[in-house]
Amino acid sequence: MNIAAMNPELMTQEEDIERASRSLKAMSHPLRLKILCILGDREVSVQEIVDNVGTSQSNISQHLAILRDKGILASRKDANRVYYRVGDARTLRLIGMMQEVFCRSS
Repeated sequence: MNIAAMNPELMTQEEDIERASRSLKAMSHPLRLKILCILGDREVSVQEIVDNVGTSQSNISQHLAILRDKGILASRKDANRVYYRVGDARTLRLIGMMQEVFCRSS
């Protein structure tokens, strides 16, 4: 017997749990978390991210691709520049909470 079929709410919760788990795994790398903190609620070019993170563009691009593939980031291209932003308000709230808990001086 499929319990999720009997309770559609449970299926939604399971999907939410899976989505949250995938997002947290993607964000758990220190460099990806730093990228997300740099972005915050702004749209930022790849070059600005590279300048702020301090690693190669190739390395940044790999991490941006992971965050984009997991649905955390959205991007747009304008001429020869690519801009990224956090694509989900829930992720923005989570980043804000993490900054408040871990980055504020006591």
